[in-house]
Amino acid sequence: MGIKDYQREFIEFAIKNEVLKFGEFTLKSGRISPYFLNAGLFNTGASLSKIGKFYAAAVNDSGIEHDIIFGPAYKGVPLACTTVIALAEAPYNKDTPYCFNRKEKKDHGEGGTIVGSALKGKVLVIDDVITAGTAIRESVQIIEDCKAQLAGVLVAVDRQETGKNGDMSAIQEVERDFGVPVKAIVTMSHIMEYMEDQGTYGAHLAQMRTYREKYGV
Repeated sequence: MGIKDYQREFIEFAIKNEVLKFGEFTLKSGRISPYFLNAGLFNTGASLSKIGKFYAAAVNDSGIEHDIIFGPAYKGVPLACTTVIALAEAPYNKDTPYCFNRKEKKDHGEGGTIVGSALKGKVLVIDDVITAGTAIRESVQIIEDCKAQLAGVLVAVDRQETGKNGDMSAIQEVERDFGVPVKAIVTMSHIMEYMEDQGTYGAHLAQMRTYREKYGV
């Protein structure tokens, strides 16, 4: 499977906005990564509008059947919002309900922890990344409490590397534990394929290959 147009555009957009950087970055796990993607830097109206279009393309590409999109607080909230806006426009023209959770339960007004549409049916969770899978597990609990069903998860990037324990990535663990697909706009393989096609990332690409040989799944 080669890199698709929207994935290439996403990588170029992320590099241009310094959301995707190459160099040496110490991760929470202590690993020294040759690249880092910080989706939190999509923090203007124009960039958020654009990221929604990439998520919408990935939703459409994923084939995951869903009735509603759920954005986990806090980073998932704007991502879910911009995705359903993009899905409502051409070429998809699909008016999709969405909701998100509050971290704090509200006891006045509409009350409860869910904001937006009722959380029911098949739920597609949209977030930025899965590192330890903790946020996804919290989302699954919320979904189950509402008697809804997790249909799948979509994130910005799949680093395709092993977790701290064992030989599976956090994404593979979520797929195994909940029996649903976890998709990403781009994977580490896509990023490397893009770098190879550009032909200008020699040293960085060599570091990426070494890193993948050591930690890749």
